Amino acid sequence: MPLHAEIHSHPSVFDILAEEWTALLRRSSTDVPFLTPSYQRAWWRHLGGGDLCLMTVRDGTELVGLIPLFLSHPPDGPTLQWVGCVEVSDYLDAVIAAGQEMEVWETALRTLTGPSAPRWAQMDLCSVPAASPTLQILPALAQQCGWLVETEVQEVCPVVSLPSTWEEYLASLDRKDRHELRRKLRRAEALEGLRWYIVGHEHHLEAEIEDFLDLMAKSTRAKEAFLTPPMRAFFRELAHAAFAEGWLQLAFLERDGRKLAAYLNFVYRNRVMVYNSGLDWRADPGLSAGIVLSAFLIRHAIAEGREVYDFLRGSEDYKYRLGGKDLPVYRVLVHLSLPEA
Repeated sequence: MPLHAEIHSHPSVFDILAEEWTALLRRSSTDVPFLTPSYQRAWWRHLGGGDLCLMTVRDGTELVGLIPLFLSHPPDGPTLQWVGCVEVSDYLDAVIAAGQEMEVWETALRTLTGPSAPRWAQMDLCSVPAASPTLQILPALAQQCGWLVETEVQEVCPVVSLPSTWEEYLASLDRKDRHELRRKLRRAEALEGLRWYIVGHEHHLEAEIEDFLDLMAKSTRAKEAFLTPPMRAFFRELAHAAFAEGWLQLAFLERDGRKLAAYLNFVYRNRVMVYNSGLDWRADPGLSAGIVLSAFLIRHAIAEGREVYDFLRGSEDYKYRLGGKDLPVYRVLVHLSLPEA
């Protein structure tokens, strides 16, 4: 019995499919927080635009594929993109039961060129992880259709594979970086009134989220401009959803009650993902509060037995000084050019 696909255009689909979607995500090759229904719903509600074209693929009644797309309308023609593309979503992909990627993508492409599909000229799929089967399967199928395909490295994600002890981690760093980190930590740990904490049920989550957003805005003028009202609303909803689902790590470094630095991370599938940060660099410029809090969080991750500390997209220097090694993410462009009838 062949697979069958359906395209959903109403935002209620994020809630209707949530349970099935989450179960399928656990069976997929790319199980990341950016593909959870709660993340995708928050992104679409506050940052999305165009026409939702979320596709489900079923084998009988069983959900085996979910391809979260939307149709945008740039000057060069209607374009299918991932829900979540591009600014705030570090890894994106189709959600497909492992081992069924080829048949799901075949069904999806057949449906996307059928009479019930929206008219589109190209796909522009961002942030595809290096290990995703999509990178091999989609270009091969598109070329078989006679379409033009481009695959390029979009950005890198510096990643640290965590050892079992803090001393092993320090030993893995460049000698100069190890010396500097130890010096910063000695200075910080000698300061009176300095503490760090991770937000838990004993804290007032809404107030902590607002403090984080304020620290983000203080970090740089670019971040202040980035935090538009829709972006702030997105961060609020995402933080609440991630906290409720157990994968939010919102951490602060403070001295004498004044918050100096913060990280909004995800702890997901035994990986720590560094999603965004805030820093009041005017408060104590000699402390290197952001690096100090990063070190505390890496040490905490090692103590908890986490496997990976993922700094996510961006090649900022501090990520490499803390041991990050690049993993690429890719952009896949498919230009629709059907053969002449």
